[in-house]
This record gives sequence, C-alpha cells and structure tokens, in this order.
Amino acid sequence: MSYFASNIKFLRKRKKRTQDDVAFALEMKRSTLSGYENEVAQPSVSVLVQFSGYFKIAIDTLVKVDLTELAESQLSQIERGYDVYIKGSNIRVLASTVDLEDNENIELIAEKAKAGYTSGFADPDYIKVLPTFQLPFLSRQKKYRTFQISGDSMLPIPDGSYVTGEYIIDWNNIRDKHPYIILTLDDGVVFKVVENKIREEKKLTLHSLNSLYDSYDIDISDVKEVWKFVHYISSEMPEANQEKQDLVDTVKQLRKEVIAIQTRLNI
Repeated sequence: MSYFASNIKFLRKRKKRTQDDVAFALEMKRSTLSGYENEVAQPSVSVLVQFSGYFKIAIDTLVKVDLTELAESQLSQIERGYDVYIKGSNIRVLASTVDLEDNENIELIAEKAKAGYTSGFADPDYIKVLPTFQLPFLSRQKKYRTFQISGDSMLPIPDGSYVTGEYIIDWNNIRDKHPYIILTLDDGVVFKVVENKIREEKKLTLHSLNSLYDSYDIDISDVKEVWKFVHYISSEMPEANQEKQDLVDTVKQLRKEVIAIQTRLNI
C-alpha cells in the first residue's frame, strides 16, 4: 500500500502551504498536484524525486510510511534529517500516547510491567494503559519513556531507581561510553553503558558501572528499542565514595600528627 497521496497532503498542510505554493515550487500545474493528492494520478519516478527534494524526506518514507500515524517526536526527527530510510534501514514506528493537549506523555514501565513490555512494546493497546506523566523541563520535540531498574549492576544508581531515556531512531548515533536503556526480546530491558560496534561488527557491547559484572555483546538484530539516558529519580541517597572518605580521614590524621610533632618541638 502506498501512502504517497496522503503523505504529501499531510506534509503540505503541516508546512502551511497551499496547493498553489507547492505546485509553483515544483513547476507543475495545481490540478496536477491535486490529482496526486487525491490519487487520481500516479507519480513517476522523477515526480517522486521532486517531492522528496521539496519536503527533504526519502522517497521510501513518502511511499511506505503513514506519516499521519507517527508521533510528533518522530516527525520532528525525520524533518531534522534523521530519516532512517536514507541510511538503508527500516523505520521504527513507536507506539506512543499523548495528553488532552496533544503533548506526548512519558510512559512509565515499572518493574512489574517490564516483562509485559518485552512483548507489548509495539502494541498501541498495551502502551495506552501504562501510567503516564509529564516533566516540563524536557523538550517537547523529543520522545521520552521511564523504566524502573533492578539490581546493582549500575551502582551508584541504586536498585529500584526510575531511569528516563530519549528515544533513538538512528542507532548509528549511539555514542560510545554513554548509558542507554536497551530493549531486546531475549534479555528484556537492560540499562548499560554502551560501546557502539554496529558499523564494524553489527553489535553493541554492554558494560556495567559496577566492576563486579562482566561486559557482554548483543547482536544488533536482537535489539528492538534504544533510549538514551537523560536522568534518574531515586528515593535513596547515593552512598558516600568510601575511597575518597578514607583518603580524607588519612589526611586529617596526618595533620594531627604533624601538629603534635610541631608542638613537642616548639615550632
């Protein structure tokens, strides 16, 4: 099924352009443009190239993806040049929810919901029943989701913390040595520091902050979603850095001993 007709009409209205505006820019008759929008006429390859250049969106996206079903954050990323079809991969359409004012929600995946999320992440009926909230200091042009983590592999971020991530469409943009929330069908939701080896080896290497845990690789074909770490919320106070505290205590003790020696020597 082709979405070309509905997409060019949607994009034209999104940019607040009239049929006359677009027809003039593409050097075609308004009636010809109207024919494309109403599926009376079928575009040639050269016409597809024209529309792709005008809207700055890949031909595959114009034809294969129903842009009217995408969330605002996804449309914004495509319009900013992150059109994954240009890079030869498949677009990942994210199931999402909005509030009464059409602002995108932040869905909450609590620990008990993580197992269901592994199978229901792409199901709009599953996503719409998740708890949602808003964080006014985050960009409205991006998509966020919050996951509750478990275990101590990412200490000092404590067990039970709520970690918020920004949805990443183009996985080639994953930055080495930065934390991400990764969804795989085998391991479920994991929160790790990532080493990007997609271009060379088609995989990611995942590292824990806790040195007691070994690093491991996952094949990129097993990855379903990637969320870039933004912040975390926890009811626990971080533990003190014991090594630094030991050093401080040692310095204090040395100072006391120096003062005692100076006193005995009347310095």
